[in-house]
Amino acid sequence: MSKRDEYVEKMKAKLDELNAEISRLEAKARESDSDLRIKFEDEMKKMKQRHSEAKAKLDEFQRAGKDAWQDLKIGLQGAWDSLDSAIKSANERFK
Repeated sequence: MSKRDEYVEKMKAKLDELNAEISRLEAKARESDSDLRIKFEDEMKKMKQRHSEAKAKLDEFQRAGKDAWQDLKIGLQGAWDSLDSAIKSANERFK
Protein backbone atom coordinates (compact mmCIF):
# COMPACT_ATOMS: atom_id res chain seq x y z
CA MET A 1 0.00 0.00 0.00
CA SER A 2 1.39 3.41 -0.92
CA LYS A 3 1.84 6.23 1.59
CA ARG A 4 -1.01 8.04 -0.13
CA ASP A 5 -3.34 5.05 0.29
CA GLU A 6 -2.29 4.67 3.91
CA TYR A 7 -3.03 8.34 4.50
CA VAL A 8 -6.47 8.04 2.87
CA GLU A 9 -7.33 5.04 5.05
CA LYS A 10 -6.13 6.87 8.15
CA MET A 11 -8.27 9.91 7.28
CA LYS A 12 -11.33 7.77 6.54
CA ALA A 13 -10.96 6.15 9.96
CA LYS A 14 -10.57 9.57 11.57
CA LEU A 15 -13.67 10.84 9.78
CA ASP A 16 -15.65 7.84 11.04
CA GLU A 17 -14.35 8.46 14.55
CA LEU A 18 -15.33 12.12 14.47
CA ASN A 19 -18.73 11.25 13.02
CA ALA A 20 -19.31 8.86 15.92
CA GLU A 21 -18.37 11.65 18.33
CA ILE A 22 -20.86 13.98 16.66
CA SER A 23 -23.56 11.31 17.05
CA ARG A 24 -22.67 10.89 20.72
CA LEU A 25 -22.94 14.64 21.25
CA GLU A 26 -26.31 14.71 19.46
CA ALA A 27 -27.62 12.05 21.81
CA LYS A 28 -26.35 14.02 24.79
CA ALA A 29 -28.07 17.16 23.48
CA ARG A 30 -31.40 15.37 23.20
CA GLU A 31 -31.17 14.60 26.91
CA SER A 32 -30.34 18.22 27.84
CA ASP A 33 -32.66 20.98 28.95
CA SER A 34 -34.14 23.19 26.25
CA ASP A 35 -31.74 26.16 26.67
CA LEU A 36 -28.68 23.95 26.42
CA ARG A 37 -30.22 22.04 23.53
CA ILE A 38 -30.72 25.26 21.55
CA LYS A 39 -27.09 26.28 22.06
CA PHE A 40 -25.98 22.80 21.15
CA GLU A 41 -28.01 22.80 17.94
CA ASP A 42 -26.03 25.82 16.76
CA GLU A 43 -22.79 24.01 17.53
CA MET A 44 -24.05 20.91 15.73
CA LYS A 45 -24.70 22.92 12.58
CA LYS A 46 -21.10 24.14 12.66
CA MET A 47 -19.73 20.65 13.28
CA LYS A 48 -21.79 19.14 10.49
CA GLN A 49 -20.63 21.87 8.11
CA ARG A 50 -17.01 21.20 9.03
CA HIS A 51 -17.62 17.47 8.65
CA SER A 52 -18.96 18.05 5.15
CA GLU A 53 -15.96 20.22 4.32
CA ALA A 54 -13.55 17.57 5.58
CA LYS A 55 -15.36 14.88 3.58
CA ALA A 56 -15.19 17.05 0.44
CA LYS A 57 -11.46 17.61 0.97
CA LEU A 58 -10.94 13.87 1.37
CA ASP A 59 -12.87 13.22 -1.84
CA GLU A 60 -10.77 15.83 -3.65
CA PHE A 61 -7.63 14.30 -2.22
CA GLN A 62 -8.60 10.84 -3.46
CA ARG A 63 -9.23 12.15 -6.98
CA ALA A 64 -5.97 14.09 -7.12
CA GLY A 65 -3.12 12.91 -9.25
CA LYS A 66 -0.14 11.28 -7.63
CA ASP A 67 1.92 14.45 -7.99
CA ALA A 68 -0.66 16.72 -6.35
CA TRP A 69 -1.51 14.71 -3.25
CA GLN A 70 1.24 16.20 -1.08
CA ASP A 71 -0.07 19.71 -1.80
CA LEU A 72 -3.68 18.72 -1.09
CA LYS A 73 -2.64 16.98 2.12
CA ILE A 74 -2.12 20.38 3.75
CA GLY A 75 -5.68 21.51 2.96
CA LEU A 76 -7.09 18.19 4.09
CA GLN A 77 -5.23 18.38 7.38
CA GLY A 78 -6.59 21.89 7.94
CA ALA A 79 -10.15 20.66 7.42
CA TRP A 80 -9.59 17.83 9.91
CA ASP A 81 -8.10 20.17 12.46
CA SER A 82 -11.08 22.53 12.13
CA LEU A 83 -13.57 19.70 12.61
CA ASP A 84 -11.63 18.21 15.51
CA SER A 85 -11.42 21.63 17.18
CA ALA A 86 -15.18 22.18 16.81
CA ILE A 87 -15.93 18.81 18.40
CA LYS A 88 -13.53 19.41 21.28
CA SER A 89 -15.09 22.82 21.87
CA ALA A 90 -18.57 21.32 21.94
CA ASN A 91 -17.43 18.63 24.34
CA GLU A 92 -16.03 21.25 26.70
CA ARG A 93 -19.18 23.37 26.57
CA PHE A 94 -21.64 20.56 27.05
CA LYS A 95 -20.04 18.45 29.76
